[in-house]
Amino acid sequence: MSGEKFPGGQKASYRVVLFYSTSGTLVAEKILKRERIEYKLIPVPRHLSSDCGICLRFLREDEGRVMEAIGGKVEIQDIHSL
Repeated sequence: MSGEKFPGGQKASYRVVLFYSTSGTLVAEKILKRERIEYKLIPVPRHLSSDCGICLRFLREDEGRVMEAIGGKVEIQDIHSL
């Protein structure tokens, strides 16, 4: 997917969270922005879903913070590694 690297040349490891609706994704984005958790809105990768849509990509190390922030506030469809 992405060739982004950390200092020292280590490749970044990401997770993506998929939602049942675009509005759910945007609610989650607002929460993560408020909590100052790094994320990126990306198109849903084709190997995960054939539906058109967007999902949130975040660093694997932030998964606990992401789930704590959005858990119970937005209905999550699935979470995958990239």
